Amino acid sequence: MPGSPPRKATHTGTRHLADFKVGVDNVIFSVDTAQNRLLVLLVMRQEEPFLGQWSLPGTLVQQGESLEDAAYRILSEKIRVHNLYLEQLYTFGGPHRDPREFPDSYGVRYLSVSYFALVRFAEAELIADGVSGIAWYPLAQVPNLAFDHNQVLEYGHRRLKNKLEYSPVAFEVLPELFTLSDLYQLYITVLGDNFSDYSNFRSRLLKLGFLSDTGIKVSRGAGRPASLYRFDAEAFAPYKDKPMVFI
Repeated sequence: MPGSPPRKATHTGTRHLADFKVGVDNVIFSVDTAQNRLLVLLVMRQEEPFLGQWSLPGTLVQQGESLEDAAYRILSEKIRVHNLYLEQLYTFGGPHRDPREFPDSYGVRYLSVSYFALVRFAEAELIADGVSGIAWYPLAQVPNLAFDHNQVLEYGHRRLKNKLEYSPVAFEVLPELFTLSDLYQLYITVLGDNFSDYSNFRSRLLKLGFLSDTGIKVSRGAGRPASLYRFDAEAFAPYKDKPMVFI
């Protein structure tokens, strides 16, 4: 009737659209080649929920900000590194993943769009300004993280291992010149000890033809001097997006 107040919808038999806030969470890996450890960047939360608990670096997306810009923004506050490239990983949006949700009263849901990257350990500078906790954690020692970040991290680790099969990501964290032993140790650190024996790895890798022998030898310990190699991106091009045969 004219002038009558609008009728209030009831929950019974009614499907309600979810009201979302969107955040980004970053899985940033590095490899400590000196100690052969795969590391992930963690920060300690400074507010509720999960105050004082370790988490992945993350933030809510601001008005007028793209997802990618938000991901880079939060990282620029935590780490300084050259040529950082973030790749979108997955969207986590299950109900009850964030205790700020109030499902019984149809409150806001929290989506997390995750990104991941692999950075060179020696060049990555952590920024501690205004942050009481920020650290590289060995993957084997990661504690129980806030929200569903252990699940996000696990997904990121799987993606990293898969990327070693079809992309030159390994060469992004090695020095420009490296030995085959250096490269083999990096693969073992990420994939585990059982992925391939060294002699098989070496012979198959050299047959692919995208490593250039510099003619320089380096002595390490009591063994024979080892050749230094350089990654040839042009020679690698035919193998792009194809599984590597030595994995």
